[in-house]
Amino acid sequence: MAGRWRAIGARFDARVTPFLFIAPFFVLFAVFGLYPLVRLLWMSLHHWQLIGGDEGYVGLANYARLFGDPNFYNALFNTASIFLLSTVPQLFSALAIAALLNRPLRAASAWRAVMMLPNVVSVVAVALVFGQLFGRDFGVVNWVLGLFGADPVSWESHRWSSHLVIALIVMWRWTGYNALLYLAAMRSVPVELYEAAELDGASRWRTFWAVTVPSIRPTIIFTVVVATIGGLQLFAEPQLFDSSGTKGVGGNERQFQTVTMYLYEKGIGLLDAGYAATISWVLFVVCAVCALLNFSLVRRIAGRD
Repeated sequence: MAGRWRAIGARFDARVTPFLFIAPFFVLFAVFGLYPLVRLLWMSLHHWQLIGGDEGYVGLANYARLFGDPNFYNALFNTASIFLLSTVPQLFSALAIAALLNRPLRAASAWRAVMMLPNVVSVVAVALVFGQLFGRDFGVVNWVLGLFGADPVSWESHRWSSHLVIALIVMWRWTGYNALLYLAAMRSVPVELYEAAELDGASRWRTFWAVTVPSIRPTIIFTVVVATIGGLQLFAEPQLFDSSGTKGVGGNERQFQTVTMYLYEKGIGLLDAGYAATISWVLFVVCAVCALLNFSLVRRIAGRD
């Protein structure tokens, strides 16, 4: 009898214990991930005020209102523009920096620490510094441009200039972080591959694109997907860059209002939680679709194993 119970316990341990170890993740995901998504979907189908609560079921009326809202399309365009201006140069720059750091350097650890500094500095401090650099009347950038006879640029007042500055803030914060991810991946590339390329007479440039980049493809895909999700949810940088007194609107003419800023305006500023939930769900779908497209594109460019 004792042997039978031991056998049952062993089978139970083999089949159930692994699930018990991973259960905390699924519990936390259900509470802090799945439930908020379902709750937002429910709110998006109602006229829901942040203070007054549910004021009635409206079906897809919020979605119809959103897809006919010119301010939403303006925010979506601004988000896509800043995302492209910041993410594409950021990832290529990170790849180049990682390639340089992967070579023998003096004080290599110090250089790697320097790459991480922008990411650990508060985004508030970074936005304030860039706001001073690109100030219209006393900004350093306009002072330098004035040395060449150029007129001062009101960087915050125009769509193209505000997008450029916000993209530079994002690049400053995240390029070093991605460079260190690429560097860690490059360190794991087998030396034999480089030796084989050298025996074949491949140049350093050819070796980089034919050996290094395909070998770190999983890391590149990871950074592309994460950068896509983060870029489409951009909020802190444009919000802090806005000094016009129209917080959440993104300038006097909404020239750099992102989708998350528009969500903030509707949900927090105007207390329209139902409409804000609708924006959240549409943004979730956009992020998922763009992440999948980028994932497929990077895999296609890098080639399959």
